[in-house]
Amino acid sequence: MVKYKVTLTQQERVQLNDIISKGSHSAQLYRTAYILLNCDEGEYGEKIINEEVCRVLKISMRMIDRVKQRFVEDGFEVCLERKPMSKVKEKKADGEVEAHLIALSCSKAPKGFSRWSLRLLAERMVEMQYVESISHETVVTWEMLSKYFNSTILSASNRSDHLE
Repeated sequence: MVKYKVTLTQQERVQLNDIISKGSHSAQLYRTAYILLNCDEGEYGEKIINEEVCRVLKISMRMIDRVKQRFVEDGFEVCLERKPMSKVKEKKADGEVEAHLIALSCSKAPKGFSRWSLRLLAERMVEMQYVESISHETVVTWEMLSKYFNSTILSASNRSDHLE
């Protein structure tokens, strides 16, 4: 395994100490600051062995190695920033599938049920071959469905107010 050597300047050490002692920051930023300060092998640092840092901060050795690697390869500022999400989630459905879902949810519930559940909707979408597979949790995250239900509920409550 490649060993990365962290060497901080006096200015970087001051900035990390400010993060630790002033203001409110994310837990990830505090953790990164503590790791960098404790792993500093420069002239201003007091290097502590990784095992000791792991024990005190209750983190893994791998976490320390990733922070050190990021510092060496990408630089100080990048190391302190959150990494952008690299995974791009592929959308399960397009507008056509969402339209089928809305039409299905507006239809009469299956025999033996008073209304559609998310699981029933997901199962029926697969049965009707609108999608190959889908979980009930994906059904609930579709914006079109939630927008539809919210507008239906709001318009139904508004209508009941006017009926009195």
